Amino acid sequence: MRWILNQLNEQPCTTNFLLDFQFLIKLFIYKSMECSRFLTFICFSLSFLVLGTYELQSSQTQVLLQLRKQLEYPKQLDLWLNTSTDFCYLSTPQVNITCQNNLVTGIVIFGDEQKRVSNFNEFRVSDGTLSQNFSMDSLVATLSRLNRLKSLSLVSLGIWGSIPDKIHRLQSLEYLDLSWNFLYGSIPQTLSRIGQLQIVKLDGNFLNGTFPDWFDSFSNFTSLSLRNNLLSGSLPSSIRRITTLTAIVLSNNAISGKLPNLSTLSSLQWLDLSENKFDSELPNMPKGLKTILLNNNSFSGRIPQQYGQLNQLQQIDLSFNTLKGTPPAGLFSLPGIISLNLASNVLSGSLPMRLSCGAKLGSVDISNNKLTGLLPSCLSSVIKTRGIKYGGNCLSIDLSHQHPETYCAEPHEEKKKSEGKNLGVLIGVIVGVIVIMGLLAYGFLVLCRQYCPRGTSEQHLLHKSVQDNSVTGFTSELLTNARFISDAAKLDSQGTPAHRLFSLDELKAATNNFDKSTLMGEGSTGKMYKGRLENGTQVAIRCLTVSKRYTIRNLKLRLDLLAKLRHPHLVCLLGHCIQNEGKDESGVNDVYLIYEYVPNGNYQARLSEINPEKILKWSDRLAILIGVAKAVHFLHTGIIPGFFNNRLKANNILLNQHQMGKLSDYGLSIVVQESDEHKAEGGLKSWY
Repeated sequence: MRWILNQLNEQPCTTNFLLDFQFLIKLFIYKSMECSRFLTFICFSLSFLVLGTYELQSSQTQVLLQLRKQLEYPKQLDLWLNTSTDFCYLSTPQVNITCQNNLVTGIVIFGDEQKRVSNFNEFRVSDGTLSQNFSMDSLVATLSRLNRLKSLSLVSLGIWGSIPDKIHRLQSLEYLDLSWNFLYGSIPQTLSRIGQLQIVKLDGNFLNGTFPDWFDSFSNFTSLSLRNNLLSGSLPSSIRRITTLTAIVLSNNAISGKLPNLSTLSSLQWLDLSENKFDSELPNMPKGLKTILLNNNSFSGRIPQQYGQLNQLQQIDLSFNTLKGTPPAGLFSLPGIISLNLASNVLSGSLPMRLSCGAKLGSVDISNNKLTGLLPSCLSSVIKTRGIKYGGNCLSIDLSHQHPETYCAEPHEEKKKSEGKNLGVLIGVIVGVIVIMGLLAYGFLVLCRQYCPRGTSEQHLLHKSVQDNSVTGFTSELLTNARFISDAAKLDSQGTPAHRLFSLDELKAATNNFDKSTLMGEGSTGKMYKGRLENGTQVAIRCLTVSKRYTIRNLKLRLDLLAKLRHPHLVCLLGHCIQNEGKDESGVNDVYLIYEYVPNGNYQARLSEINPEKILKWSDRLAILIGVAKAVHFLHTGIIPGFFNNRLKANNILLNQHQMGKLSDYGLSIVVQESDEHKAEGGLKSWY
C-alpha cells in the first residue's frame, strides 16, 4: 500500500488520473497475491468500488457525444473525446456534468457566443449563431433521451430557433437555463407539462408574443427570469397564484398595462420589472421583498404608504416614472434599506425636517422632481457615508442646481376639491346656457348664409387676426406662448422620460470625460458624443456653442420649447445642460443637448450597395419615409409657429432597433443662431 501511495505522489494531475489510479489498484491486487486471503479480499473490494462508481451507461455517453456534435464542437467540450471519457469527473468553470446511479442528472455548459445584435430577423447571424444545419428540435430530442435530467444550462452557445413543443419530453427537469442565445417566438405552453419545473431562465433572447398566463400550473415554481426579450402584452393576474415564487425578473421587455397586486406572493424577495411600459398606479407589495426595481416605466399616482412598512426591503428603484405627491417618510427609515432611488418623477412637497434615515442607508437619489423646502439633516451632505443626489428640484439649497420656486408651484388640491363642490351647480347652468346659445347661433348662421349678402370674407378676417397678432423676432412672449394645436405631442411623449436638467459632472461620467473614443462625429452644429448614464441608459450628447447675446432666461425658453417636440418619429430630447462661464446672464457659452441613442445607423447608409445584407427593402424604405413625413408634418403644423428648417437629409434619418425612422437635428436653428423671419400671408412668424 505504501508503494501505491508513493506512485500516486509521483503521478501528475491529468484528466487520465482516474485511469492511472485504476491501473495501480489492479497492480496492487496482483502484488497482494502474496498477502493473506483476507487482505486480497479487501483489495478486490476496493478495486470494484473504484471501477464501478459513476461509470455512465453507454447510452448516456452516446447522448453526450451527440450533444457535443449538435453544439458544433465548442472549445469548452474539447475534453469530451470518445466513449472512454469519464464525463462525470470532467469539471471546469464552464462545463459540469452531474451523475447519479450511472445516469446524467445535470448539464452545465457556458459558451462565449455573447454577441448581441440589434435586430435579429430569425435567420442565422454570422459569428453569432450556430450554423444553418443546427436544429432546436433535434437538440431537444437528443436531450430527452436523458430521462433523469434534472438541471439543464446551455448559456451563450449561439443556439437559435424557436423552443419546440416537444420541450415537455424533459419530464424530470427542475432547472432550465437557455439564456443569452438567439431563441425567438413565443414560449410554448407545453412547457407547463413539466410538472417538476422550479426555475426558468431565458434571459437575453428574442422571445416575443404576449406574456404566458399558465405559469401558475407549476406546483413548486420558485424563480422566473425573462429579462432582455421582446415580450409584450400585460402581466396576467394569474401570476398572483404562484405563492412559491421568490424571484420575478422581467426587465427590458415591452410589457404594458396594469401591474397586478402581488401582495399574495408571501415568498417573493426579488421583483425586477424595470424598462417596460407599465402605466398603472403602484399596487401594494409583499412584505418579504428585499429588492424592488420598477424604474423606466410610466407608473403614475402616489407611492403607497405601505412601502414604508416593508421591513425586509434593501433596495428600491422607482426612477423615471410619473409618480407624484410626497414620498412616504417610512421609506427612508426602513431597518434594512441600503439604496433608495426616486429620481426623475414629479414628486412634490417638502420632506419632514425630522425625517430619520435607516442605519444602512448608503445611497439616496431624489433628483429631478418638484420637491421644495430644505433637506432633512439625515440627508445632509455633511454625512460623508451617504451618497445624496438632489439636483433639479426647487429646494432652498445649492441654488445653482435647483429650479426657481415657480417651476414647482402647483394648485392646492384641497382648494380645488372644495371649489369643485361649490361650482358644480353653476357649471351645470353655464353648460346648459352655452348649449342653448350654440343652437341659436347655428340657426342664425344658417339663415344668414341663405339670405344675407357676403360681406367681409373669412380670409380677410383671418388675415387681420393673424396680422394683429404677428410678432417680429424671437421674443420671450413668443417663446412662452408657443402652443400645440393638437394633443399629439402629449400622446407621443408617453413612455419616454421627462425632459430634465443634467449636470456637467453627469455628462463627463457618461462619456469618460468626453474621451475621444466616445466621439461619434463633428459637424457645423458641434460635436456629438455617445455616453452611458448611471442607470445604464445610452444617450447621444450634442455640444453646441451659442451666441453670448442670449440671456440665460431666453435660452432656457428656447430649450423648453425644443423639449416639447415629442413625436414617435423624432429623436427624443431627454434634457440639457447649460454652462455659463461668465458671471452675468450674458456669459452663456456652451449648451449640451442630451438625446436618446438610436443604435441602428442612418437611412443613407442603408441605401448603399456596399453591404448588400443591410440594404433596406422597398417596403421598409416606404415605411421609414412615411414615418419621417409624419414627423415633418408635426413640426410644420403641430405647434404655432411651426418649425421648417429641420435639416431634412437622408443621413439625418436614424433607424432604431425596430427599423423605425427618427428625424434628428430638427429645430436647432432656434438655439444655434437667430432665424430669418418668414412672412406668410398675414405676417405669421415661423422658425426656419
